[in-house]
Amino acid sequence: MTPNILVVEDEDSLATLLQYNLEKEGYSVSLASDGEDALIQADERLPDLVVLDWMLPKVSGIEVCRRLRQRAETRNVPIIMLTARGEETDRIRGLDTGADDYVIKPFSMTELTARIRAVLRRLRPGLAEDRVRFGDIVVDRVAHRVKRAGRDVHLGPTEFRLLDYFMQHPGRVFSREQLLDAVWGSDVYVEARTVDVHVGRLRKALNIDAAVDPIRTVRSAGYALDLES
Repeated sequence: MTPNILVVEDEDSLATLLQYNLEKEGYSVSLASDGEDALIQADERLPDLVVLDWMLPKVSGIEVCRRLRQRAETRNVPIIMLTARGEETDRIRGLDTGADDYVIKPFSMTELTARIRAVLRRLRPGLAEDRVRFGDIVVDRVAHRVKRAGRDVHLGPTEFRLLDYFMQHPGRVFSREQLLDAVWGSDVYVEARTVDVHVGRLRKALNIDAAVDPIRTVRSAGYALDLES
């Protein structure tokens, strides 16, 4: 699964530069030009990491960071702040508000991408590893294979992407709309009930030998990967 980075930057030229270089590094990039739009986008599609400018129209970057940390859905999303503010008090304020790292303008793309990789390795290791594990389920992204309790699990491409996304966020409940955006993409029209079909196929493939069902259905909310259900 390609990590999705939400870049919140009101300077068009810098936003375009960031998008170009991050996509070249293999990330999926969404852009927001003000704080209000950033909060809306984060609500519609949960990002894997946010690159957040401090000085933004409508809602400041520091306030966006504070609100993201207040929401249960976005509380654990890594945030790297970009700012021209180099004073120690400003850096401390940004980190105290909930930012995970702090990059001072002007910066090199090499430095920023290195910071992104470091934050993902530290806070979201599932996005930085070729093989991820949850309980007795193992996903090998390179070989495109899935095992449960040592036995091969045969999945179609969509079910594989769906499981990979769940593995990145164990225990978190996703609505059908959120799963559609994350797995199918926001530019593809697919009916919400299609999610139910593919979750059913994934559930059937994983539930070998009457194993514990790892997919939890939350009525009127969506689905989660949770072996304690």
